[in-house]
Amino acid sequence: MSLVDALQWRYAAKRMNGKKVDASKIDSLLSAIQLSASGFGLQPYQILVIENEELKAKIQPAAYNQPQIVESSHLLVFAAWNEVTAEKIDAFIQLVSETRNVNIADLKAYKDAIAGSLLSRPVEDQIKWMDKQVYLALGTALAAAAKLEIDSTPMEGFKPTEVDAILNLKEKGLHAVLMMAVGERDEAVDFMVNAKKVRWPKEELFIHII
Repeated sequence: MSLVDALQWRYAAKRMNGKKVDASKIDSLLSAIQLSASGFGLQPYQILVIENEELKAKIQPAAYNQPQIVESSHLLVFAAWNEVTAEKIDAFIQLVSETRNVNIADLKAYKDAIAGSLLSRPVEDQIKWMDKQVYLALGTALAAAAKLEIDSTPMEGFKPTEVDAILNLKEKGLHAVLMMAVGERDEAVDFMVNAKKVRWPKEELFIHII
């Protein structure tokens, strides 16, 4: 299935049947998310991959009792850092050095560019920037899930502070931004399963400038 066909196939599943997605598919999905684009390549977030049924049940009320939370195979919670620090930038530059076999000293300009852009911002502005990076990761996740023929539901509809408390995210230096339930659509009860996809026509969506 081509990527376009996969995106045509996907929709935000309203009900799932509780079946477990094959572990190899989940691993491929996580690999795709790992490769997502982000500003400076910093990836200022972590993703909790939750299979535990009791934990999902605790989260469900904080997500307005959406059934996909507990019907999913896995619940992904995308959580951004609470702050960008010099230490985190140093750790990232160290990773770049080791991965690309580049001397740390040769990465000074890169490090200074990241630090100059982010450390000068108030924490509130840092958080706004980091939350946007989470949305990039979610976009990658949705497309990858579709290509793997894994059903998914992106979720903004939850109470972040309650989810943070349930998952002890503050202690981890994180805060919940988005969630994504993955699993298999329940065709018997999902009222959206046969609904046609509604999108603006290309001639209205795109403005070509030649």
